[in-house]
Amino acid sequence: MKKFPKAKIFGITPFNRMVHSYSLLIFFFTMLMLNYSPSFSYASRIKDLVHIQGVRENQLVGYGLVVGLKGTGDKGGTTFTITSLSNMLKKLGISVKPDDMKVKNVAAAIVTATLPPFARKGNQIDVIVSSLGDATNLQGGTLLLTPLKGADNQVYAVAQGPVSIGGFSAGGDGRGGIQKNHATVGRVPQGALIEKEIPFCLDATKPLILSMEKADFVTAARIAQKINNTFNIKIAQAKDPRNILLTIPEQYQTNMVELIAKIHEIEVTPDSRARIIINERTGTVVVGEKVRISSIAISHGNLSIEIKETMQISQPPPFSSGETTIVSNTETIVNEEPGKLIPIPGNITIGELVKALNAIGVTSRDLIAILQSIRAAGALHAELKII
Repeated sequence: MKKFPKAKIFGITPFNRMVHSYSLLIFFFTMLMLNYSPSFSYASRIKDLVHIQGVRENQLVGYGLVVGLKGTGDKGGTTFTITSLSNMLKKLGISVKPDDMKVKNVAAAIVTATLPPFARKGNQIDVIVSSLGDATNLQGGTLLLTPLKGADNQVYAVAQGPVSIGGFSAGGDGRGGIQKNHATVGRVPQGALIEKEIPFCLDATKPLILSMEKADFVTAARIAQKINNTFNIKIAQAKDPRNILLTIPEQYQTNMVELIAKIHEIEVTPDSRARIIINERTGTVVVGEKVRISSIAISHGNLSIEIKETMQISQPPPFSSGETTIVSNTETIVNEEPGKLIPIPGNITIGELVKALNAIGVTSRDLIAILQSIRAAGALHAELKII
């Protein structure tokens, strides 16, 4: 029997191409399952998960003047700047009426600082100086003595020193210019001296409360159990998903610092909720570690519509009464790629699903739509949050 030659494309027969395609598909999903392994969570220190209730920062704020500017201060119409300058000079023994002042080297500013816990008198903290009026640049200015008050209207620190803006601003009489960083906000490193302390004492006769940064029942129970196992005595008890009650043992009642230091170094694996965060504006998808999906099959095809519009000139016949007109010629091309049905085995991570979808050329926008469809089908075991 005569044998007919087989059609070949680059040395591969049609039958071999079909076998080759199925082999690649089988190889892809085989590697997908071989690469699957349960995710391992890494432990964190208790120090990074909780804080001691009552040990916290406090915000300070004050009003001051920045002097020494090179003509970039508040303009003459800024009344509060001129009034503040007049009052300051009066305290220094110089009486000048506000109406007689015309200065451009002074700027009013709001001064803010953060008072850390256990701060003592004489400690120094950084302050941030923000222009309050219409000053254009605080470069080269010096902040004058400014009292910083807390929420109780008590003065806890005083600030003074040269202002550093970490950049520059320059320009001519026109609208052109160049600027680096924000020229109307600066910082005075170590510019405030603490004058009053916030009372706080570690009382060994009272239990400490460890307050978690993020409330979670599982993590709170793990922390209490790990502390009890470390000290071989039940001194910690999770009262709720946020607070853990810590009783001070007798051997540490005279040295609570050592007790807290040991607790802070204990490592605990925090639990987290299965969650997917989607930002549709930027096409960003952030997938949590605990996200799982059930067995599903996904088919996704791309539909593209292209509309071309060309303009043509229509001329009337010679010696006719017609007019020359412009005719619009519109051509519409619809191209739909065939959908590919992809079987996804169950009990795999969402990360492996994303790899499988990326392998077939799914874009970020398509991925967001697919994840929403998987959740609607009940196969996505996670919270899907769109921001």
